[in-house]
Amino acid sequence: MLTRPEGLSDELLTQALAGGWDITPAAISYLAVGYGSHHWQTTSIEGARWFVTVDDLAERLRSPADTTDAACGRLRSALLTARALHESGASFAVTPVAAVDGDVLHRIGEAYAIAVYPFVDGQAREFGDALSPADLAAIVPLITAVHGAPASVRGHARADDFLLAGAGVLRRALDDLAGPWDGGPYGEPARRLLARHASSLERLLKRRDRLAGQARRQASGWPDRMVLTHGEPHPGNFIQVGPQPMLVDWDTALIAPPERDLWLLDPGDGSFTDAYCRATGREILPPMLDLYRLTWGLSDIVGCLTRFTGEHGDTVTDRAEWEILNRSLSRLGRAVDAGRDC
Repeated sequence: MLTRPEGLSDELLTQALAGGWDITPAAISYLAVGYGSHHWQTTSIEGARWFVTVDDLAERLRSPADTTDAACGRLRSALLTARALHESGASFAVTPVAAVDGDVLHRIGEAYAIAVYPFVDGQAREFGDALSPADLAAIVPLITAVHGAPASVRGHARADDFLLAGAGVLRRALDDLAGPWDGGPYGEPARRLLARHASSLERLLKRRDRLAGQARRQASGWPDRMVLTHGEPHPGNFIQVGPQPMLVDWDTALIAPPERDLWLLDPGDGSFTDAYCRATGREILPPMLDLYRLTWGLSDIVGCLTRFTGEHGDTVTDRAEWEILNRSLSRLGRAVDAGRDC
C-alpha cells in the first residue's frame, strides 16, 4: 500500500516483532509498495534484515456478514500452506518465518495481523512488466511444483468458493447511480464513470456467475483437477535472485483449478499454457481462464468502489485507486465492444 495505516505506530510494530519473533529492530522503515498489505523493512540489532507485512483485516472482509476473525483465519491458512510448501522442498517459495510460538501470523489488536519474511535481495519487478520467453520458461517448473504439491502440504489450504468478494458493493453501487456519492472528492466522478459502464458491468457479472456455477460443478464432479494455487503469480510477485526466480506474496493461496494461476502468466499466444500442458499433462479449460480473468478485473473495480462509495480523501492511495478504476473500466468497455469477457 502507498500509505501506512493510521493507528499503527513504529512502537506498536516493534513490540509485535519483539513479542512474536524475538526481533529487536535497530531500524525500521515503511515501504510504499504493492497493494493489499502494508510493508516494512527492518534490521535487527544483530544485523539481520527482515521484510514485515501487516494486513488491515477490515480490508479483507468479503461481505457485510464477514468478520475480522474469519479474515485472519483465511490469511493464516494461506500462509501456513505456503510455509508447508517451502518446507517440503520448494525453496523458490518465499514464505513467512515461524514466530516463537510456531505460528506464522500474529494479531496486533483486533484490526491488524503481522507476518515476518526473510529479506530477499534480488531484482524486483512491477505488476505490469513483460516477462521474456526465458523468464516464462523458468517459471513453468515453479508453477508446476506448486500445482503438484502433495497432500501433506495442502492440509491447511482452503478451497476456492468461486465467489466474487465484495460483489454486494458493486451491485449496491449499480443500484445507487442516482447518487449523490458525497463521501469524498472522488465519489461523484466515480458514480458518473460507473454509470457510463453500467450495462457492460451487468453483462459481465452475469457471465461470471455462469462460469462460477460451472466451476463449482467441476470441483464437485472432477476433484482431481483441483490443485494448490498461488493466486497472483504476476511479474510483481517474482524476485530474480541470480538465475532463480523467487515467488512471493502467498496470502491468496487456495485449492482451485489450475487456470487460477495460468491466465496471469500466458502472454496471449498460448505459449505458457502449452508449456504447462506438456509439463503436467493437464487439460486447460478456456472457460476457467475466462472466470479468473473476469474475477480479477471485477475485483479491482470492487476495491475502488468500496473506497469511493464511502468516506475517503485525496491521499496518494486515493489517487492511485482512481487511476485503477479508470483503467479497469476502460479496459472492460473495450473488451465488451470487441466481444471478449475482459
